[in-house]
Amino acid sequence: MDLARALGIDPDDHTELSNQVKLFKNDLLRSNSVSERRILVSLERILNDWSVEPNIVTRKLDFDLEDDAPISPFKNFLCPLTKEVMKDPVVLESSQTYERTAIEYWFERCIEDGRDPTCPVSGKVLKSLELKPNIGLAGAIEEWINRIVEYQVKSAVEHLTEEPLSIDHVERTLDNIYKISEEHPTSRYIVRNAGIVVLIVKLLTNSSKVVGSRLRSKALMALVSMAHDEESRNIMLEGGVTRLAVHSLIGSSEKEREYAVKLLLEFCSDEACCIRVALEKGALVLLSSVAGNLEYPTLSNLAEDVLRQLERVEDNVQLLAAAGRFEPLLSRLRDGPDGVKIEMASLIGRMTLTNSSKEQIARQSAGVLVELLSKPEGRGPSLQALYSLSGLDDNAAILVESPVFPSLIGVLFDDQDPSNEFRTLAASTIANIVSKPGRWELASADRKGNSMQSENIVVRLLELLNCLSSQCQLSVLRILYGITSSPQASESVALHIKTGDGFRTIIQFLEHPEVELRIYAFKLTRLLSELFSQDLGNELRLSNKLTILKEKLLDNQSTEDERSASGCIIANLSLSGDEVKSLLGGDFLGWIVTTLKNQRRGSNGRISQTALSMLEGLLGLLLHFTRNLDEQSLTLVRENSLMTIFCEQLDYPSNLKIRRLSALGLKNLSEIGRSVIPKDSEPPPPNGFCSSLVFMCGRRNSTQNSSCPFHNSPCEEDSQLCLLKCNCIKPLNDLLHDNDTIVQVAAVEALSTLLLDYTSNSFKRAVDELENLGVVDSVINLFTEVRSGELQEKTIWIVEKILRVENHTHKHSLNQALVRGLIEAFKHGNTNARRYAQEALTHLKQISGVSGKTSSQPRTRR
Repeated sequence: MDLARALGIDPDDHTELSNQVKLFKNDLLRSNSVSERRILVSLERILNDWSVEPNIVTRKLDFDLEDDAPISPFKNFLCPLTKEVMKDPVVLESSQTYERTAIEYWFERCIEDGRDPTCPVSGKVLKSLELKPNIGLAGAIEEWINRIVEYQVKSAVEHLTEEPLSIDHVERTLDNIYKISEEHPTSRYIVRNAGIVVLIVKLLTNSSKVVGSRLRSKALMALVSMAHDEESRNIMLEGGVTRLAVHSLIGSSEKEREYAVKLLLEFCSDEACCIRVALEKGALVLLSSVAGNLEYPTLSNLAEDVLRQLERVEDNVQLLAAAGRFEPLLSRLRDGPDGVKIEMASLIGRMTLTNSSKEQIARQSAGVLVELLSKPEGRGPSLQALYSLSGLDDNAAILVESPVFPSLIGVLFDDQDPSNEFRTLAASTIANIVSKPGRWELASADRKGNSMQSENIVVRLLELLNCLSSQCQLSVLRILYGITSSPQASESVALHIKTGDGFRTIIQFLEHPEVELRIYAFKLTRLLSELFSQDLGNELRLSNKLTILKEKLLDNQSTEDERSASGCIIANLSLSGDEVKSLLGGDFLGWIVTTLKNQRRGSNGRISQTALSMLEGLLGLLLHFTRNLDEQSLTLVRENSLMTIFCEQLDYPSNLKIRRLSALGLKNLSEIGRSVIPKDSEPPPPNGFCSSLVFMCGRRNSTQNSSCPFHNSPCEEDSQLCLLKCNCIKPLNDLLHDNDTIVQVAAVEALSTLLLDYTSNSFKRAVDELENLGVVDSVINLFTEVRSGELQEKTIWIVEKILRVENHTHKHSLNQALVRGLIEAFKHGNTNARRYAQEALTHLKQISGVSGKTSSQPRTRR
């Protein structure tokens, strides 16, 4: 104002003032005067200060007034500095009136600039800075404001109740109500008493398309301001505004969502309101979603503030946990007194948890829950909570490390407090933990340091099977099944079950009336049959349970788990020839073949784990029919095309047991074929001139063209005993490239049956045929890749037989990988591998024969 007055310019004409100041600066820049330069520095500081907003509170009554509105404010209501209606008018010694905050700011600037404080209007230097309240003017302004507020409130009631609603009127009304509430807090009671709060809440409940997101945003904005009035807040709560605010959390505009969160935050200052907000359907889930959405940081922070307010209230802990916000619950569980810990553990046990929440709770509270097991009043809630957490496989390692086993085993074996409920929970939790191998085998299961697979634990589990309720028996069977399933523990557990007379105890449950008990009894018996088939078979015979297994397999009313396990158990048992005929029989074989064909047709490339288990069992049962050489069995083999059945099952890439069983079936049938298929007698060589030529080109060729190179006899198409005629050699050769060693071993064993008769005159034809089919190269490549072990021994046996044929010896004599593999086997292989390696190296002339015996075997004619 001083500059404008000195330049003769209207202080409000900022553009002209800026232009004049620029000219003034240019003049000073050309001056050499120190004092003038000082003026320039001061001027620069003044210009920079223009960009700073002073913290001046005034009344900005820029209401949207209508034509019939009360009179505009008088000029003396306006502060000369701010041009706004004054809130706290004060008088200077110059008799000029200003807004208190504005004139105080003016005085501060004068002092900072090193100038004497002046009256901005008159320019008079003031001797005193005393500010006297202008009470008369303040009263007049207050009276004028009340008239304006009353008019606006009356107008708001009219616009909010008119039919139909005018969007423009309602929007302007909501803006005015917000300004009244913010700028004149003492007038909120006028707004409230006029019923406007109720009308705004009613407006929000209007579901018509007229009330869009923009209008709802302004309505929520007005309510946020009015919520500072306690009675208005109660009116809102009675009108259900919390539900409306929660609904606006999914509004289409960011402003609507922002004011909805702000309104909820206003309510959360009161504990009763916090409970009310938390009980609103979907409130906690939506607030958590908004808080986690970092795309809108302002909204996210506001929602987080609301949730933190809600967390203070004890009654909200369970509701928050149900919405996935577990920190309040977990902090109370970790740090609260015992009573609170037990209550929180009880909540966890009763809740339905997601997998992610189970992991979060287990990581942060497993140790506390284990500690509560030692307290009588905390045992039940902590057991229920631990059982719930153990339902997630990934939590097994966390619970084992807690460590939970000794406490659970203590509850399970506690004879002083034989509570079936507690024992069942403890057993079920242990069963969940041991259901997956690799996490618990090295942990101590009791206070004495025994592991779960120790004899002490296994025997005591078997004892419990005879004295507990059926529900607890089920959990104990699940424990035994879990620890027997572990590759690290299976052998020791099965041995302890055997020596503890557990076979008899377990097979009693095969006929239990409760389905789940039977299922786990069958599953456990299946595992035991793989490890102790002879002993288990004897116990089943003594208990007359063999026929039950067959009946169960044929019973379509039984569960798939029971049927598949029954088939696998019978398949694993060592049955005599008579038992195969009496227990299984020809009709049963026909049923197996039919079931296999139907299952293959119905699978469409997808098959369940239970169906795969059934398939394993059926193939295992077929193997029983491939181990006997009597005529009746051979007839069944031919009638049911068993070799073809086995060959069809070789293409199950996802199940190694099925591929292995199929290869073993082909091996057995091929071995039987060598004994059963009649061989053509080799004619004596003719004498006389050109006798060798006649023999080689005449009679010999006619015999070779009609006979099988592996059996030296014409093999019938339906013999089901020749791998070549049944097109099984190529699928077996493909298995040599399998990723699993046991499948490769089975395939090599099956192919080895083609070279058993290596002393016959047709041996060279057999090797040549294998070369044509790609088997020779596959076997040699496999041998060069494998390490010492069973597979090396099986493959080197075939390699040695191949190298007995001279043309193959010459062909592979320069194969350095083969030579290195043979030398390695000769040095580091087992006894048989070393012997076969020595023979093969001799054939390749890499070493000399021992005692002249290496060439004792007859060479095949070339």
